[in-house]
Amino acid sequence: MRLWGLLVCLGLSLAGCATTPANVVDTGERYSSMSGGVEDYRLGAGDKVKLTVFNEPTLSGDFSVSADGSLSLPLLGDMAVVGKKSSDVAVDIQKQLANGYLRDPKVSLEIIGYRPFFILGEVKTPGQYPYASGLTALNAIAVAQGFTPRAERKVVYIRRAGSSSEEAYRLSPDLRVWPGDTIRLGEKYF
Repeated sequence: MRLWGLLVCLGLSLAGCATTPANVVDTGERYSSMSGGVEDYRLGAGDKVKLTVFNEPTLSGDFSVSADGSLSLPLLGDMAVVGKKSSDVAVDIQKQLANGYLRDPKVSLEIIGYRPFFILGEVKTPGQYPYASGLTALNAIAVAQGFTPRAERKVVYIRRAGSSSEEAYRLSPDLRVWPGDTIRLGEKYF
């Protein structure tokens, strides 16, 4: 009887060492290939854009969104763009250029470089990596040269850019990563 009690206590103490949190997200916008992410992308610090003002090569060029969330543009100066879609920013630029600078300007704005994502924890080479459209958590782990032997392979923690907390997600082939995300792989104990 004492041996049985000892085994029960040992089993309960090992169960307490499990690293999988109780509130793991396994559905939602990160698991859907068409919602959120790049399709509904909002500009943020570190993004690179190409501005084309047709027939105005001196106003066109490649620009980066600064740390304060603005683009520094010829004639217009600093323009706040953080949190806006590129199509909305193009319309704003077109309106401002039409207001006393150009007659009937035609403007396009495309994203040529997304802000990087970060990966840390139990991967072989944690760090900052460039984002590529359609990136999944498994792709991000592969970019960081894979799992370490002690990595938890069922759950990954993701903190969205601008958020102060991370969420636990079930690691699956369709789990999406977005530009600016911080991914953390936990350590398993057994």
